[in-house]
Amino acid sequence: MTSPTNSPVRTRRPNHFTITMDAWALAAESSMVIAMRLGTLAFGGPAAVKEAERMVSEKVAANMALGFDLMTGKLGTSPDQILSGSIAHYSRRVRRNRERLAK
Repeated sequence: MTSPTNSPVRTRRPNHFTITMDAWALAAESSMVIAMRLGTLAFGGPAAVKEAERMVSEKVAANMALGFDLMTGKLGTSPDQILSGSIAHYSRRVRRNRERLAK
């Protein structure tokens, strides 16, 4: 089944298994990012301050963007689509942070 709009929602209808696996992958990758950030914060100094500020501003921006996507229907219409779209929304951001912090 395809989405009637050009939204970033998966082209196939998400099911409980894919949602669970995507949520598990997000949790695992988030744990890696937290560990990497803790390393930066533990050293202190200007880099730690910059990372802490970035962490907070990214979280606010991500939550605001998710709220906007939810209100405009960009995530889909069914609960499964909304949940899957929300996980994908955060997964993209977490992946970018992991890649940035791994350098």
